[in-house]
Amino acid sequence: MRIIVAEDAALLREGLVRILERAGHEVVAAVPDAQALLTYTGNCRPDLVVTDIRMPPTHTDEGLRAAATIRATHPGIAIMLLSAYVADAYVGELLGSAPGGGIGYLLKDRVGHVRDFLDSVDRVAAGGTVVDGEVVRQLVGLRHADGPLAGLTEREREVLALMAEGHTNHAIAGKMFVSEAAVRKHIGNIFAKLPLDPHSDRRVSAVLTYLRGSPGA
Repeated sequence: MRIIVAEDAALLREGLVRILERAGHEVVAAVPDAQALLTYTGNCRPDLVVTDIRMPPTHTDEGLRAAATIRATHPGIAIMLLSAYVADAYVGELLGSAPGGGIGYLLKDRVGHVRDFLDSVDRVAAGGTVVDGEVVRQLVGLRHADGPLAGLTEREREVLALMAEGHTNHAIAGKMFVSEAAVRKHIGNIFAKLPLDPHSDRRVSAVLTYLRGSPGA
């Protein structure tokens, strides 16, 4: 696929380019700031954008704001946020955007293997949602009691959290030490209990409901 990489740290930027190109992807641009990301995205129309959150000039949330702009103007472009930080501003906007390209949010220091990163890139490019478990925990916190997740059992929430991290039914079964049939049953209950978007893939819609489930998200 055609990818744009936005990362202000030169060594990491070049490292990402090499990893993606070795995997057979075409990196059409590798840029150091959010403005260049927006410019090249508008000109090149990539399949996927991989962007840091904190970039020049203020090193706060330039990359995240650029991602939200890309999502609003080019909803078909998949977006992978790759950061050392968890930021909640604009994330709800990204997750709640119109159906289109996938969304991912990984923490740099928690990506243990290159293969895991490339697998996440593939899932996001295919329209999926992949969110690091630590991001899920910090974004969601313990504030589900009054939201749409109030009717889920603790086990169903555990399954949904693993779904949000991008795990397949088989992987969830392995992590929870249960059968795939039990996982499918839990997922069926989740689908029945949550107010899902009828025009979206139910799995993606359930994950987005989970990530937006806390008040104010």
